[in-house]
Amino acid sequence: MNDALRPAALDGLLVIDLGQIYQGPYCSLLLAMAGATVIKVEPLRGEPARLRAEVDVASLPLAMLNSNKLGVTLNLKSDEGRALFLQLADRADVVLENFAPGVMDRLGIGADALRARNPRLVYASASGYGNDGPYRDYLAMDLTIQAMGGIMEATGFPDSPPVKAGPAVSDFLGGVHLYGAILTALYQRERTGAGQKVEVAMLDAVYPTLCSNLGMHFATQGKSLARTGNRHGGMSMAPYNVYRARDGYVAIICVTDEHWRNLAHAMGRDQLADDPRFTTHADRVKIMPEVDAIVEDWTSRHTKDEVFEAARAAHIPAAPVRHLEEVMNDPHLHQRGMLQRVDHPDLGPVVLPTTPLRLADAPVPPLRPSPRLGQHNDHVYGGMLGLSSERLAELRAAKVI
Repeated sequence: MNDALRPAALDGLLVIDLGQIYQGPYCSLLLAMAGATVIKVEPLRGEPARLRAEVDVASLPLAMLNSNKLGVTLNLKSDEGRALFLQLADRADVVLENFAPGVMDRLGIGADALRARNPRLVYASASGYGNDGPYRDYLAMDLTIQAMGGIMEATGFPDSPPVKAGPAVSDFLGGVHLYGAILTALYQRERTGAGQKVEVAMLDAVYPTLCSNLGMHFATQGKSLARTGNRHGGMSMAPYNVYRARDGYVAIICVTDEHWRNLAHAMGRDQLADDPRFTTHADRVKIMPEVDAIVEDWTSRHTKDEVFEAARAAHIPAAPVRHLEEVMNDPHLHQRGMLQRVDHPDLGPVVLPTTPLRLADAPVPPLRPSPRLGQHNDHVYGGMLGLSSERLAELRAAKVI
């Protein structure tokens, strides 16, 4: 079948998206980019990621995570608003939310209420700590999950206080895992005909990322420092660090002993390849500061791109530490379609992500800018639910939509 005629992987799937900020919206972005019809439902003043809800100005994060969605407003605290939401949920395959546990139930539109009306519905819930357990009602944001989940203790240098990871890793790990949970439930629905409730807790999702650090903790019976700076979290590889160059920094990792021999040759220090003090990872880890000093003596005499090219020619894993502007304009990411340039109605020319998921039979679609607040109210409530223009006017006047 011609690519232009082949339906997208999730074509025909209807998702009602109550996600806000990062975690929920990223999950629903992945669903939208895979072809699902995603209706983003926001309160009348907009979700928190809007820059200034009263004048509906999209922030860049909102624009990044809400492309290719329809946008409606809805007052879920009103009886009429909840009635409209139930009509949408009755038609939906997926309802997605990342409110605090219990919020949807208190509104009367939680998983049990929705699935009693629509047994095929997959109800997807994301939160910081999950819908059960002693931490259930703790307030959670990416920062607090990084603290509670060990990421902060494992990030930074041993002689400095713990620091958070720069990106919002907890939010996006939660969003990716929620996408996986939804697709798993939809696959099971194909077998059973029944939907189900799925959930992801950010705290659960971040734990596996500590694999190297936990390995060291176990091996040393808890005597090792958790923070290793830019060195390997398990302190079991050398070199493994970020090294100063003439114009910045470069990351170099020797995963195998052959990498070390190749690096020794690239540095013009072939004798190190045969030196018994440097032969294996176990040997080099014992003298890690000396190894790092040798590598940085070489990198500091070259630009980061010169080091990268030399390492690449020698088949050594390495990369220059790049600025955000360089990453945003990366020709590789643009050629693969991961990044697209979009003329956004609020922000002007911007670079936005598509999806990291690549399906050979479902090319990445072009981006449509994130919807303005309530942009598709008439389309969804009028076209999908069949409300008249007079009824829509009444709902607007009553501050329901």
